Amino acid sequence: METTRGPERQRTAAERRRRELLEAADRVVLRDGPKASMNAIAAEAGITKPILYRHFGDKGGLYRALAKRHTDALLSALRAALDAPSERRERVEATLDTYLAAIEARPQVYRFLMHPSDDAAPAPEQGFDVGRHSAPLLRRLGEELGKVIAERVDLGPDSEQMARIWGHGIVGMMHAAGDWWLGDRPCSREQLVRSLADLLWGRLAEAGDLPGGQGF
Repeated sequence: METTRGPERQRTAAERRRRELLEAADRVVLRDGPKASMNAIAAEAGITKPILYRHFGDKGGLYRALAKRHTDALLSALRAALDAPSERRERVEATLDTYLAAIEARPQVYRFLMHPSDDAAPAPEQGFDVGRHSAPLLRRLGEELGKVIAERVDLGPDSEQMARIWGHGIVGMMHAAGDWWLGDRPCSREQLVRSLADLLWGRLAEAGDLPGGQGF
């Protein structure tokens, strides 16, 4: 019995330590945005950089762990909005608003996940080169939304493929519009939500729910 508890305790301790390091990284990202560095994160966690590398491999490994952490939280919030007991138009607006509210509440985290550092200094440790990593996050969101649409909306003979197209198209629209809005603030969040919902509403208003499904 003790032989199995030992590895389990080690695994639990390693998971707890990894979670603590991600929380330290989050604090640095909230402060520094895309300029967050491994040096700053190690200092915040009270460890040396080699120990940080031991847990995550490299900067890319740490970035992917942070990206998964925040994408999981965003997907959970989006699913809650999609599952709300309300009319379809209200759920569409709530889903759009959930995404925009998330990037508005933590803009530094959003910029860290979606934009490379703006610092022009050549030193590689200045920040994370995260621009090249943002596409997989958007693809994941698009696939997840496509699954929800496929499960709930009757889009005809090619429903599954059409749902994937819609999922990626809606995520691309949310990302592009949200990125522009977060930088320029040309209108209120409420106005942007209504305008984007109007753009989506044509075919969505016509499509029926799949029989026995949860509805969209």
